[in-house]
Amino acid sequence: MKLQNFPTPLAPLLALLCRLALGIVFFYAGIEKIIAPGEFAVAIYNYRLLPDWAVNVLAVFLPWLEVFVAAGLITGKCGRGSSLLSALLFLVFATGLTVSLIRGLDISCGCFGASKASINWLYLLRDGGLLIMSIFTLFADRGWSYFIKRD
Repeated sequence: MKLQNFPTPLAPLLALLCRLALGIVFFYAGIEKIIAPGEFAVAIYNYRLLPDWAVNVLAVFLPWLEVFVAAGLITGKCGRGSSLLSALLFLVFATGLTVSLIRGLDISCGCFGASKASINWLYLLRDGGLLIMSIFTLFADRGWSYFIKRD
């Protein structure tokens, strides 16, 4: 079988590895936030980007969304949709970090549950890298069936 539209046969394998890594990141982040929703709500509140009524709603909803995105990425079911949601989430996270860094806020990221470390520009680089991985996965991933040998 000849690969089409790929400069190298390693692209589908790299996309699979990116998809699995993203899935693990989202699963871990979501579970940490589900365990301590109150601490996550405080982290969201500290960004000062949302009205008060939305903080608790997001603190409960976002971790479950992350777990569902993780499930889609890891299993490959709805892989493109999960990759798209992953990219959109990292874009939103990066935007929130950027605004907060420019405003000079000294707050915890809240990315992986409760953390005492203050946000910095490296967090933005991390989110940018994960955004790039999500976009690459969106376009290059061929799913698990690609790697199953067919006669």
